[in-house]
Parts: sequence; C-alpha cells; structure tokens
Amino acid sequence: MSTPGILPIPSSKSASDPPVTSKPVSILDNDIARLASNVHPILLVSIPLLSFPRLVEDPISALIGLASTTAVIQLLYCLVCLPSTGQAPPPPLKPGQKRKSVKLAQDLGARLVPALLSLLLSLFLSTPLLYITLILFGGPLTTHLPHTALLALHLALLITPQLYYVHGLDALTWRRIVSLQLPLDEVVGMSMGACVGAWLGAIPIPLDWDREWQKWPVTVVSGAYAGAVVGKLVGGHLVRGWKIKMS
Repeated sequence: MSTPGILPIPSSKSASDPPVTSKPVSILDNDIARLASNVHPILLVSIPLLSFPRLVEDPISALIGLASTTAVIQLLYCLVCLPSTGQAPPPPLKPGQKRKSVKLAQDLGARLVPALLSLLLSLFLSTPLLYITLILFGGPLTTHLPHTALLALHLALLITPQLYYVHGLDALTWRRIVSLQLPLDEVVGMSMGACVGAWLGAIPIPLDWDREWQKWPVTVVSGAYAGAVVGKLVGGHLVRGWKIKMS
C-alpha cells in the first residue's frame, strides 16, 4: 500500500542500461598468464632505462623505434593475461574438478582480434585526444610537433589498450573510468600511473638546470613508463579492489 502524498522516486538507471562490473579485473587463471603479468612491468621499465641515452640524443627516432616495441608488449599483455571485453575470467577449479580443454591456438585466435582492435583504437582514437590534452596542459603549441605527437602515441599505448580490451567501448563503463568510479586493479592502476607519471615527469623541464635530458619530452616519456609500472604493481597488489571516493 502506497503512502498518500509521496510519489515514488524514479531510478536514474534505465532498464536498458548494460550491467556495469563493480569487481576488479583479474588476470587469467593459468601459469602462463601469471608469468607474463610478472614479466610485463620488467619489460616496460627496461624501455626508458636502456634507451635513455638515445632518447636524449635523438628523441624523434628513439620514440619512433620504441613505439613498435611498446605496442608488441601491450598486445601480448592483453592477449595472454587479460579477459576480453569485460568478461570475467573462469572461476578457479574446485578440488577434483577438471577444466574443459580448449586448444591454445583456438583460444589465442579468439583473443587476437579484440587485442588488435584495442591497439588500433589507441592509435587512431586515443592518440589524437591525448595530443590535444598535452597541448591544453602546456605542451608546445607551434614547435616540437612531432615530439608531442610521438609522446601522445606512447601515452596512448600505455594508457588505453588494456582498457579497450577489458572494458570494450560501452559508454556507461567509460564514464565510470573517466570519473574514477571503477575499483582499482592492475589495468586501471597502470593507466592512472602512466598519467600521473607523465605529469610528474614534466616538472624538471622548466627548471633552470640547463641539462640536455630536460628537453621536451624526454622526462615526460620516462615518467609515463615509470608511472605505468608503479601503478600496475600498486593497483594489482596493494590497493586492489579499492574505490576512489569523490567528494
């Protein structure tokens, strides 16, 4: 029986809205995925460490060469370690239970298409958006155009392939990603870490030290890679499942 004078408050969520996951993303439950997930940050952090002298000497050629390496690393990470398009990994096996056998080639083949699409979206969608963002955040507007474009490409490769691969293109989910409403995991942590690392990496550039490595965008690229690794480790282990509360 309804209460007189009180109207029911309609829900802000439409019945046609897709379900939104509130659980952190887990890597696939197999030994290869676990091993690859542990090797992944080592490979990422080695890129700026091993190539730093070349990055300082000739940023454009260094960034062009490193982009393909980063793309392959991110492709393999998505392909081997992560569930695709928001689908949760299969639950752990119970004692005595056998998992249905799936041919490895068939499984990887099914994952290859969304992984490649994630890279293409990062290249053609995320890179232009990040280029505009870099300009709005103080990047050079009329000079160093290829430097800024290549920086945007590397940021796109660090931030978005894993998000596209895991969460797809659902608008509601992406609103939650942008507004930091998803629970923290290694996927979200790596993307957030790359953003924070790039922002912190820009701090030494205007300082009056007259060092060669302060030129645009050496420290920003290095900070993005370091931040992605730290964010992945922190989000995947230390604060996994936490949610950022926005006041």
